[in-house]
This record gives sequence, C-alpha cells and structure tokens, in this order.
Amino acid sequence: MTARRAYVLKPDPHSSHSVILGWLGEGGGRRLLDVGAADGLLSRPLTERGWRVTAIEADPAAARKGATACDRMIVADLNRDAPQLEGTFDAILYADILEHLIDPAAVLEMFNRHLAPGGLVVVSVPNVAHVWIRLGLLAGRFEYGDRGILDRTHLRFFTKRSLRTLLGKSGLNVARFTSTPVPLYQVLPPRWHTRWLAAVHAASAWTARRLPRLLGYQFLVLARRER
Repeated sequence: MTARRAYVLKPDPHSSHSVILGWLGEGGGRRLLDVGAADGLLSRPLTERGWRVTAIEADPAAARKGATACDRMIVADLNRDAPQLEGTFDAILYADILEHLIDPAAVLEMFNRHLAPGGLVVVSVPNVAHVWIRLGLLAGRFEYGDRGILDRTHLRFFTKRSLRTLLGKSGLNVARFTSTPVPLYQVLPPRWHTRWLAAVHAASAWTARRLPRLLGYQFLVLARRER
C-alpha cells in the first residue's frame, strides 16, 4: 500500500474525527482495532479515553510514530498481508482506509471474525458523488490530488448506495449513518478561521446531513455484524 501523507486531527465538532470519537465514547478497558492507523492519529485520543487499542498500519515509519499511541502496533499491508490477531475486539475502526484497499470486502470479512458479540464497526469514506466531483465530470475533469476525495492513493470510490452494499455483503448491518461537510478549517488559511467561518461551516454541516448524496464530503457509518 502506498504511504499516505500525514493528516492532522480535525477537532471541529462537525468533522469525521469528532463524530467517530463521539460515537465510540469512553473505552472503559474495552478492546478496539484501529485499521489503517497511520501515526496514531485516532489511536492516541482513543487510548486516552480508555480504549485498549491494537493498531494496523502499512507504512513502517508511520507505525513507529504511532506505536506509543496504542497497546500494540502491527505493521502490515492489507493489500498483501493477513495480520495475526489475538482475541476479539469490542470495536473495529476503519477511518479513511477502505478507499485505499484493493479488496475492501475481503478485509471487512477477515476482521469481522475478530469482532466480539455486540461489537461495533465504525467506517468513514469520502463521497465520490459530492457536488464538486459531479461538476468536474460535467466539465470533463477527474483529476487526482495529494489529498481529499480524489487523493491519488485512492483505489476504490464510494457513493452512499455502494457503501451500504459493501457493508451488507460483508455481513454488517448499518445502525447509524451521517455525512460531514467540506473540511473548511483544513481548506482555508488560519486568518479566515473566524466566527463567520464557524457559522458557514455549521450551515454546511446541516445541509450535508440533509443532502448526503450531493453535499456529504465524507460518509460515516456505525454498524454491527449480522447474527
């Protein structure tokens, strides 16, 4: 798997990171598998919240940085390797990783076997049907970049329907679904981070949740394994 550029934690309340941390809540000593953990971006705050985190990352350099953020760091390229895991997990997190996999269904099914009864699966993926991608296609453009929906390392692309289909075929039932807006705080320079931007961002989040197929920048799902 190609190494990804380092991302930073997005603390604003409408970000995918805030939604994920809110859904998972306090760990209370429960076990969590962080798939595609990078340098411990989410493993670290989850550990601070009492989760016992096992993390998987393909990039050895990122894994070394993230090793202090979790109980165990496994270096494995999920496009080639099937890591050996111990026991079961109360939650499995796939934060911005499924789009980097050749066969995301196979990975979901592999790790489902390590999900404890009643365990949670949290997924976040970019929405390739976002209005800006649609407008670009109308103009004949489908250009990759360093990050975002058309990150050049993305191998798979998802719409709301295709994501639900993938999860269903992998034996997961969707319990909660939401979408997030364009991450304005990452797109715009700090001098623009004003109360005005906060109001615009809140309005953008409201519309993204109500028109997810068109205005959702990322989809987030909380699911459980079928019995």
